[in-house]
Amino acid sequence: VSWRRGTKGRLSARFAAVRVRVADGPPQRIRDMGAQHLPGEEVWVIGEHRSTGERKYYLSNLPADTPLKQIAGAIKARWVCEQAHQQLKEELGLDHFEGRSWTGLHRHALMTMIAYAFLQSRRLKQAGGGKKNPRPTAPTEPTRRQASHPLRARAAAPNPLSPLPQNPLR
Repeated sequence: VSWRRGTKGRLSARFAAVRVRVADGPPQRIRDMGAQHLPGEEVWVIGEHRSTGERKYYLSNLPADTPLKQIAGAIKARWVCEQAHQQLKEELGLDHFEGRSWTGLHRHALMTMIAYAFLQSRRLKQAGGGKKNPRPTAPTEPTRRQASHPLRARAAAPNPLSPLPQNPLR
């Protein structure tokens, strides 16, 4: 199964999947054997055989009619999530929170995710990604609107990464 194109070409591996019932149902006492779990809901057991010879196994609760290619894509999407989490920690300090409140933790996580989304949008623009059918480009010299108030002049700055103008009230 090939699930997407990577930097070195199509990413593919051999997959096999079968529906099983995992013994995670309610516990049942059977004579002197202690608590045994009854079979639970049906799930997928997926085996992956990589080109390196490595084998990996996964459990998935995707619906029974899910095609194998979609199951493989869902499994492989985890790598993208792990990369994003690693960047959030290393580049933006997601793991640097030392507060004591749940609200503070959520605010810290939200701010790092907003910063991550901003940086990703900048990276995509710089790499030429983004929309497949972009609109016609604007003139090279941006037209500035005259601000009615001196403090609103900051909103008219053409480059979001350029330093902000000095505050005229200082």
